Amino acid sequence: MPNNSTSRLQGSDLSCVRDDRVLFDELCFELNSGQVLLLEGENGSGKTSLLRILCGFREPDAGQVLWCGSAINDSQYYEDMAYVGHLNGVKKELTALENLKVSLALGKAGQYSIAQALAKVQLADFDDAIVQTLSAGQQRRLSLARLLITHNNLWILDEPFTSLDIKGITLIESLMTEHCNKGGMIILTSHHDIALPSVDVQRILLS
Repeated sequence: MPNNSTSRLQGSDLSCVRDDRVLFDELCFELNSGQVLLLEGENGSGKTSLLRILCGFREPDAGQVLWCGSAINDSQYYEDMAYVGHLNGVKKELTALENLKVSLALGKAGQYSIAQALAKVQLADFDDAIVQTLSAGQQRRLSLARLLITHNNLWILDEPFTSLDIKGITLIESLMTEHCNKGGMIILTSHHDIALPSVDVQRILLS
């Protein structure tokens, strides 16, 4: 659950080179509590590469990422950040309930209990269902339910609306709005435009 203190994520002169091709160079941004940063661009433009840098999965070729004024490796950044990739990251041989129990064991308890999180993503009746029996949209909602049971100010989401229908997209947008209105912050990539009317949404177009 986000707290009331102000958090700030900064990208300072970030550069990324892949296969001798410059994806982006001297990229700067600042994201504060309550804000969303939407990364836009065609496939191969560097959106996922930027997310990987922000998650600490790879180093930028130049520049640095700062969390509340300190380099992310010298701060509590990784305790404050949660990542959901374009793959769901759930164990298909486990039940929905067991998957969330594993996630909770690896993090700090958040605002919602497991039962409350399942209800929030409309999976309350599927707690004992083996994940591989769930639809693609239900599996996606389960993966995002992990964000609700752990305490993380910053959500980093790679194509969070994958496999979701219009109803599912609206549901996740409502959870994102709730998170930001409570002082959280979100960075995401999406091929869908997002409807977050009460949230300050910044955009970066990578090309």
